[in-house]
Amino acid sequence: MKRQKTIKGEGKVAGKGLFGGEEVSVVFKPASVDTGVVFVRADLDEPVRIPALATHIGPSDRRTRLCNGNVSIDTVEHCLAAIASLGIDNIYMEVFGPELPAPDASAAEFYSVLKGIGLQEQEAPHKEFVISDPISVVQGESSIYALPGPAETLEISYDLDYGSQPGMARQIYSCRVTPDSFGKHLASARTFLLEEEAKQLQARGIGAHIRPTDLLVINAEGPIQNRYRYPNECVRHKIVDVIGDLALVGRPIRGRIVATKSGHSLNQELARKMYSEVLRRDRIEKFGTDALLDIRRIQKILPHRYPFLLVDRIVEINGDTSIKGIKNVTCNEHFFQGHFPGTPIMPGVLIVEAMAQVSGLLFAQRLEHTGKLAVLLTMDQVKLRKAVVPGDQLLLSAETIRLRRRTAHCQCTATVDGVVAAEAEIKFMLIDDEKV
Repeated sequence: MKRQKTIKGEGKVAGKGLFGGEEVSVVFKPASVDTGVVFVRADLDEPVRIPALATHIGPSDRRTRLCNGNVSIDTVEHCLAAIASLGIDNIYMEVFGPELPAPDASAAEFYSVLKGIGLQEQEAPHKEFVISDPISVVQGESSIYALPGPAETLEISYDLDYGSQPGMARQIYSCRVTPDSFGKHLASARTFLLEEEAKQLQARGIGAHIRPTDLLVINAEGPIQNRYRYPNECVRHKIVDVIGDLALVGRPIRGRIVATKSGHSLNQELARKMYSEVLRRDRIEKFGTDALLDIRRIQKILPHRYPFLLVDRIVEINGDTSIKGIKNVTCNEHFFQGHFPGTPIMPGVLIVEAMAQVSGLLFAQRLEHTGKLAVLLTMDQVKLRKAVVPGDQLLLSAETIRLRRRTAHCQCTATVDGVVAAEAEIKFMLIDDEKV
């Protein structure tokens, strides 16, 4: 049986961020089984955890950003590629700054430091994602496909084609990703961009500290004030980006990836699709069915019962980041007897309660084995925008703003046929079950 792995000790990488130019650093630390890969913004007054999962991908340009609420970390792809290539399952990374350092504009330093620390096996089975059916993302001439392939490793093929762009001939490269092959053939491949792109970014104040000697800035003659480390260094770096972005699936991938002109946005969308498939398989393994929470399973999680159980089913769960549930409003609801006779309207306070219950189901995943419960603490920015009447179906959504050891904070919305009926920010206290 393959076992999970973490690192044996601590290590550090420091330097300037690639886009912001600030002096930043990341400290690698071992993590216990089933922790996964977790970043921690340790430079804030209250450290914020950001799991390296597809549900935490934030909007960005030319890089990969992870977010938890309004806290983010930029340019994580090179570090994640090194972690994935080495087969590290569990690791904490304390980040001091808004992005990761970018020494050499490649993954080499991350790979070298992590390999130097060494790995140790843990007493838990290693989990993998084996591609069994094709999954794809296509956008114009750009595409990326996840295809069935070798069940024991990951193979990647990339076709980089800038058309008639001077200085950028078409490059095609294929490789099997192993710790050794990554170190020898991929880790040192650097970030690249065209001269015109570099000028545009610096005109916007992005990467103003960077000189052509720091990475590959390419014009019609080739790299400016620099040289390629490999004749096809650009396509090799594209594969590094693919490995790093697909690490957000949360498990080592086994099979084949075939990409053509794919960038971070397509890679990230494929990671989201693959992560959804991971969750689907986990539900089948745990519950014997692909269905999300039905009323019977909801009743096993929530203590509420008639007439105060206000969630009928859960239709979508994204880790501990977001959730969507359904409340079918019928004329048989007990509260319509008095609210109001002849003009039945669902009380706004019960709509808010329904949103709170859905939020409780979201946090219950994290609390299932901790002996804690989520108890309503505060409600802010509550707005009731539309009357809810018999025959309506409430779609209840909750998105995590912040989840800490003792408190949870989420943004909730209730809609009917796409129209917002109510919204609120709800905070919970996480307390010991026996104290309820």
